[in-house]
Amino acid sequence: MAYIQFLGATRTVTGSKHMIEADGYRVMVDCGLFQGLKELRLRNWDPFPITPASINAVILTHAHIDHTGYLPKLVRDGFDGPVYATPATVELARIMLPDSARLQEEDAAYANKSGSSKHKPALPLYNEKDANAACKRMRSVAYHQRMELTKKLAFEFVTAGHILGSSFVKLEVACSDGQRKTVVLTGDIGRYNEPIINDPETVAEADYIVIESTYGNREHPDYDVKARLAEIISTTADRGGHILIPAFAVGRTQQLVYLIRELEEENRIPILPVYVDSPMASSATKLYLRHKEDHDLEMQDLMDDRRNPLSTRRFNLARSVAESKNVTAQEDSTIVISASGMATGGRIMHHLRRRLPDERNTVIFVGFQSEGTRGRRLLDGEKEIRIFGEMVPVHARIETLQNLSAHADSREMLRWLGEFKRAPEKVFLVHGEVAAAEAMREKIVEKFGWTVEIPDYLQKFEL
Repeated sequence: MAYIQFLGATRTVTGSKHMIEADGYRVMVDCGLFQGLKELRLRNWDPFPITPASINAVILTHAHIDHTGYLPKLVRDGFDGPVYATPATVELARIMLPDSARLQEEDAAYANKSGSSKHKPALPLYNEKDANAACKRMRSVAYHQRMELTKKLAFEFVTAGHILGSSFVKLEVACSDGQRKTVVLTGDIGRYNEPIINDPETVAEADYIVIESTYGNREHPDYDVKARLAEIISTTADRGGHILIPAFAVGRTQQLVYLIRELEEENRIPILPVYVDSPMASSATKLYLRHKEDHDLEMQDLMDDRRNPLSTRRFNLARSVAESKNVTAQEDSTIVISASGMATGGRIMHHLRRRLPDERNTVIFVGFQSEGTRGRRLLDGEKEIRIFGEMVPVHARIETLQNLSAHADSREMLRWLGEFKRAPEKVFLVHGEVAAAEAMREKIVEKFGWTVEIPDYLQKFEL
């Protein structure tokens, strides 16, 4: 018997976890943290719905925390199998998971010191020792290298084009009717014709497709994102303000630096100090330069010319807390890129507390903001935001550059699905809020006539 069960990212965009079982062997694709709404975040603290020790293996589509960040807790609670990922994802996760643990420990320590938590004492979900233990379980698998887990389960990675190392997981499963079926799980689908990394790769056939639906109810605006970024930077600098960009340390940060470098070279913006305030982003940027198997042709050409595509003229990396404090104290205009991308924690919180009250400053959001996050509340126009237990007035300008999202929109997802040579038996929509998933279902049914499910939390389907 073979089945798939959805343990996360159901009718929400975080906590991706999808369990496939064949003849008693359990493999979980992705192992992400729930983020955003409190009711979702509390699931991270609940006992896992399946005994962790009963899971035989984990496969990661990419390194983002909403796809990997629960792994240290899973290992601590008894999972002791291998964790498979592409080489770049393994290296990124070995940076990101300990960093996630440190941020949780720092936030808990700050909450205890300031008395801003209801919990006495406030505790991290896991610590750095747990994260390092999870990292030791990781195994590198190259793109298109077939890995046989059992006689009834095998998989390979296919380029997803979302961030460095991101992949679709193409699983071969021996099902209850004796036939071998193909299950493709997208993780997050990247976009076409974006800088630095390759486009999403075509998959020809699948019996079941598990696809994200983050932007299922919208299309990215059709405008020149570089022109808009240049305008925001220039006008903010003209009024003596700072540009603050909450951005995921992996993927979005590197894309932003790439674009700012291009704008400088084209003399379209003033030359300002650019600070990447994140140890993880600093390390990830080095990996982006090293993993040439993910580079698109333009990135390859720049690297062949011995140029650094991921640096600006006045580029600075803030690794230590002291360096971060120095960035926050700067009076002259700066561009600061800092995690987290949804303003849920990390160093960005200190920058927001300092910069939000000043109307000269601008905060630019460059990715999807989940319901319940500070990023979503700022975009929705709230005039006060709670940071570290205090209410901070919002006078800075709040901008969004949706075109910088690393997620495919509904049009791009339909384009990717349109490459399949035959109809799948069923499509499962995950990693999207309810309205987005329902809109995406309507689009798929209308265009292809396929059977589409939006699974509920913990729902199980026989394959």
